[in-house]
Amino acid sequence: MSAAGITVLLADDQAMIRDCLRLILEDQPDISVVAEAADGAEAVALARRLRPDVCLVDIQMPGLDGIEVTRALAGPQVAEPLRVVVVTTFDLDEYVHGALRGGAVGFVLKDVGPDLLVEAVRAANAGDALISPSLTLRLLRHLTATAAPAGRAPAQPLSEREFEVVRAVARGRTNQEIAAELFISLSTVKGHVSGIMTKLGLRNRVEIVAWAWEHRLVD
Repeated sequence: MSAAGITVLLADDQAMIRDCLRLILEDQPDISVVAEAADGAEAVALARRLRPDVCLVDIQMPGLDGIEVTRALAGPQVAEPLRVVVVTTFDLDEYVHGALRGGAVGFVLKDVGPDLLVEAVRAANAGDALISPSLTLRLLRHLTATAAPAGRAPAQPLSEREFEVVRAVARGRTNQEIAAELFISLSTVKGHVSGIMTKLGLRNRVEIVAWAWEHRLVD
């Protein structure tokens, strides 16, 4: 986060939608919109040049779609990934899975209301992940149904405390909530999350959730 607060890039092909998103976000004292893009190629170029704290990206745009933009900015091959939150009117599983597998740290529907949209931006900036509640159960059921039972064993074994943190992350807890539940400091939680990602070879909290469900660590 810059001295000016959380900087955000908006990418949506509809000017009216961008105007609405800007009004919602800039009503917050700690968030500023630093750029807008009307298509995917412009979004990638602006994001790479300005490196905003969070990129809010629509799924359906001319040229590169939102999933392609996500892969370009946050995919597995990106050396310094940006934080991408996909925002869309389309409640389709293929979009959710494609965006999250492409590196997005959040996926919210445009009708979630301003509070959840702002929360998604703040969560992404803090290194957390937020998915619209209506999508979460379906997403996790999909991950469980399609998981390979023996997939992605840790390079190093997780400690019991790290397993507790993994389960909490998989249940959607924020770092603050995990700290309160486990009676540890916020910095300790952040250290555990970082260590877990290193041991499991994961890039963000969404992948921790997927790993937890693939390995049946949560009900």
